[in-house]
Amino acid sequence: MAFDKNSIGKAVHAALEAGRGKRKFTQSVDIAVNFGAVDFSKPENRINVEVPMPFACRKQKVAVFADGQTVTEAKAVADLVITSSEVASYASDKAKQAVLLEHATLATSQLMATVGKALGPVLSKRNRLPKPILPNSNLKDLVDRARRGVTVRSKGKNLPVVHCIVGKEDMPEEHIVENILAVLEAIFRKINESQVSSVFVKTTMGSAFKV
Repeated sequence: MAFDKNSIGKAVHAALEAGRGKRKFTQSVDIAVNFGAVDFSKPENRINVEVPMPFACRKQKVAVFADGQTVTEAKAVADLVITSSEVASYASDKAKQAVLLEHATLATSQLMATVGKALGPVLSKRNRLPKPILPNSNLKDLVDRARRGVTVRSKGKNLPVVHCIVGKEDMPEEHIVENILAVLEAIFRKINESQVSSVFVKTTMGSAFKV
């Protein structure tokens, strides 16, 4: 089964037209990818990838765990900066944890172990474990990538499907199409395209349209 720009574009257009102007809020555009002949009871077959979308489809906040000079750099580009001396307060404060879980996270390599030990159980439940900031990395680029990131993850061993957001209904259709292609390419690096049985596009409250 081929999933090309033309077939994806038709499904996106149909989904947007069906839901346009019918809600008092801006609906998300989502896709559902259904699989056949994939044994998700085997952990190695399960999907859990972070896809940097070509076009941001939501206002994703980013938090950075850092010390030293990186703190100054992070304050210029990130929404929240947490130093090593502040990690313990987040580990013991439910309100601070709730705020943190609204953010994608990055951490300098020196703080990865500290953050993992103190906040790993909290962050892992929401797939918010930090990505490492390696030496000589461009922090602005890493933050931008995190802002555009969407997690594509299969749910358990008995549900052969993944759902994820790919845009908003007020985005240009071609941007949504490019985002869908990015998601499918990421999935096809893990699962053979022939094992995908169907792909559907829908708005939050709208009907699903098959690609």
